[in-house]
Amino acid sequence: MTDRIRQILENDRTIAIVGMSDKPHRASHEVAHYLQKHGYRIVPVNPLLAGQQLLGEPVYADLPAAAAALQAAGEAPIDMVDVFRRSEDVPPVADQAIAIGAKTLWLQLAISHPEAEQKAADAGLQVVRDKCTKIEHALLD
Repeated sequence: MTDRIRQILENDRTIAIVGMSDKPHRASHEVAHYLQKHGYRIVPVNPLLAGQQLLGEPVYADLPAAAAALQAAGEAPIDMVDVFRRSEDVPPVADQAIAIGAKTLWLQLAISHPEAEQKAADAGLQVVRDKCTKIEHALLD
């Protein structure tokens, strides 16, 4: 694990899980549950499940809706956007991550989009690609 990834995982405590599934066997659900058990605040984002609850947290249609709800409730803002979507779906998520002022755009295993990654990096976000937050977190100790 690099020092940069260690620093991200130690400092980014509120994580939006974009593409979170309601199916417990899916990677997005499993990773979100793991992160939640390890003290992170998870913010589920999935337009098909908006208005429902996953792991005790409300599901939002998109990142701006999630960020606005957290701000209205006086809660900590979203630090990391953890993406469980196909690579071709990354650009609008990256744009939303920039718009809400996230610190990190994290693309899960097998997910990459060089142009969107560069745009996010140019906007000041840390960018991690093709890595799993759960796997990397397990390496912290």
